[in-house]
Amino acid sequence: MSDFLDLLTFPFQIDFMQRAFIVTLMIALPMAILSCFLVLKGWSLMGDAVSHAVLPGVVIAYMLSIPLSVGAFAAGMICALATGFLKENSRIKEDTVLGIVFSGMFGLGLVLFVKVQSDVHLDHILFGDMLGILPYDLIETGLIALAATLFLVILRKDLLVHSFDEQHAKAIGLPVRLLHYGLLAVLSLTVVGALKAVGIILSVAMLVAPGAIAFLVTRRFTQMLLTAMAIAAGCSLLGIYVSFFLDSAPAPTIVLLMTALFVLAFVRTTIKARAAA
Repeated sequence: MSDFLDLLTFPFQIDFMQRAFIVTLMIALPMAILSCFLVLKGWSLMGDAVSHAVLPGVVIAYMLSIPLSVGAFAAGMICALATGFLKENSRIKEDTVLGIVFSGMFGLGLVLFVKVQSDVHLDHILFGDMLGILPYDLIETGLIALAATLFLVILRKDLLVHSFDEQHAKAIGLPVRLLHYGLLAVLSLTVVGALKAVGIILSVAMLVAPGAIAFLVTRRFTQMLLTAMAIAAGCSLLGIYVSFFLDSAPAPTIVLLMTALFVLAFVRTTIKARAAA
C-alpha cells in the first residue's frame, strides 16, 4: 500500500513536474477568463489567428537577440491590428481576413525558422515544453498572467457589454475602441504567456475550450467565469499528472481532457434540452 501511495505522489516530488504544475496553473486561469469573452464575442478564430501569428515574431526576436516574448507580443499585435484595418477598409468579412492574415504570418514564421540556424527547437515553440520550465520562465509567466487577469477582472463588466453588443456599449459611453484593442492586447499577451507551457498551436484549445464548456453548462456570466477557471485548472493539473504515467506530452493530454469534457457537456445539454421539450 505504501509503495502504491509513493507511486501516486511521485510526480509531485520531482522539480520539473512541480514547475510544470505551477506554470500551467498560472496561465490557465487568465486563459479561462479570456476564453469566456472570446466565446461570447465570437472571437474564437481570433485566438487561433494570434496564436499562429506569433511565430515570425519569435524567430525575428531570436535573430535580434531580444526576449522571445517581446517578439511574440509584437507579432500578435500586428496580426490583430492588420485584421482590424483590413476589415474596416474592405468588403471582406472578418473570418476571411483572419484566415489570410494568420496563415500568411504563420507561413512567414516557418520560412524564417528554416532559414535561421538556431538551437531553439520548433517543436517546443509549436507544442510547448512545460517540463523544461526554468525559474525565470515562472517569473515571466507569472507577471504576464497577473497583468492579464487584473485587466480582465477589473474591466469585466465593460468587456461583457462590449462582447454582447458593441453598438450598445458605444451608446452608453463606454470606450469601445479602447476595450477592443485592450482585449486584443491581452489576447496577445496571454498567448505569449502560454508559449512556453502549451505552445502556439495548443494554446488555441486553452483559449476556447474552457469558455465553450462553461457556456454550455451555466446561465450566468459569473458562474461561467468560475466554471471556466475550474475546468482550465482541473484539466491542466490532471493532464500533466496523467501524462507522467502515460509517458505522453502534457499539453496534448490537457487538450484531450478538455475535448472530452466538452463532448460530455454537449451531450448532457442536448439530452436535457430534449427532455424539457
